[in-house]
Amino acid sequence: MNGRIPKTITVDQAIDLVKSNDEIVVGMAANEPQLFMSNLHKAGNRVTNVTVTNCLPIANAEFFMDEKWSKTFRLDGWFYTGVLRKAHEHGNISFIPNHLHLAGKKRLYHKRPNIFVTAATKPDKHGFLSLSLSNVYEKMMMAAADIVIVETNPHFPRTFGDVEFHLSDVDYLIEADYPAPTIPNAEPSEKDKIIGQFIADRIHDGDTIQLGIGGMPNAVAKALYGKKDLGIHTEMFTSEMVGLIKAGVVNGKRKTLHPGKHVCAFAFGDQAMYDFIDDNPSLMMLNGLYVNDPAVVGQNDNMVSINSTLEIDLTGQCASESIGTKQFSGTGGQVDTAVGAQNAKNGRSFIALYSTAMVKNPLTGEKEEVSKIVPTLKVGAAVTLSRNDVDNVVTEYGLVNLRGTNLRERAELLISIAHPKFREQLRQEAVEAGFL
Repeated sequence: MNGRIPKTITVDQAIDLVKSNDEIVVGMAANEPQLFMSNLHKAGNRVTNVTVTNCLPIANAEFFMDEKWSKTFRLDGWFYTGVLRKAHEHGNISFIPNHLHLAGKKRLYHKRPNIFVTAATKPDKHGFLSLSLSNVYEKMMMAAADIVIVETNPHFPRTFGDVEFHLSDVDYLIEADYPAPTIPNAEPSEKDKIIGQFIADRIHDGDTIQLGIGGMPNAVAKALYGKKDLGIHTEMFTSEMVGLIKAGVVNGKRKTLHPGKHVCAFAFGDQAMYDFIDDNPSLMMLNGLYVNDPAVVGQNDNMVSINSTLEIDLTGQCASESIGTKQFSGTGGQVDTAVGAQNAKNGRSFIALYSTAMVKNPLTGEKEEVSKIVPTLKVGAAVTLSRNDVDNVVTEYGLVNLRGTNLRERAELLISIAHPKFREQLRQEAVEAGFL
């Protein structure tokens, strides 16, 4: 604590602090400072060359959604969402390749922020605030920034772990009153349920799990009722996890690392989940540099990592973040957790995907069904999980284990879980490629 006393200001006064050539970093996902983001464009007529770095953003902020500001503001993203995909065509948005646990550390090696802005709780009687819903990189940026601005909000849950900070760490406070941003709890499809059951059948009592976001991970979670003594060590704490905890399926009793604690780096879900984690000491929100470090993940015996991909080739390369050269999402913690889980005693990693997708034919304009298991990835596709690190792969047609297999075996195994109508074509293409 350095003894400084933060000044309470309006959001317009906060925008006045922004100067030309500033590097600004903002909180991740639900910690994104909504007031600051939605008003930043107001500085557009007096500043130039301002860069904002964010991750998993939700705000439809005018400074990057409106093309007229594209010469004034640039946006660098660690993980794309729909708003960044939509605005990418303006030419001022770029992706930062990263493994999530190193996102903040490597960014700071490249450049340091002039301003860091995040949402957080109101201060308690001792002058401490909680970062509440994310600590992936926020604490690191707070320590590195020239100016720290915090939107304090009574609607944000107070969480524990490594998220606490003191008023003396802050330069300016903005009093906010918006609801903590939520995302709907995705309902699994029939395919999700089939895939979820394949994976759940291979999760044992006492395992520690990492789950992602969406219908497929939710289907896995819904298939886990009936298991015992599961633990959680995950980058993202989700709404479906609360049900497992309340049902007694997850208690963390048999974890080898942080037993009895639900460990995460950020939380994003519905209001019921936020109510559950508020003032709940069983949740430990720790720095993403630690939580997602594969060496740390691997300290959990019986660690299970569950992630999804967009496309996989017959050698096992997973393109999970881009469709060809088009950035779709991000690497996130997929490699962190997949590699970490395989480092663990009795650890396992699962990569899930639908066998097909409906894609518009560029010649006819009509949508047609294509295989997501392919001989080679689309030109320019980013390889998120390398073929050296892939373990179990699952579609609605089955689950195969690629650990230690050669290319011929991989091609055979992956073709066996492709959609039946594409298997013969894939076999022919595998022969032409020299895999079979």
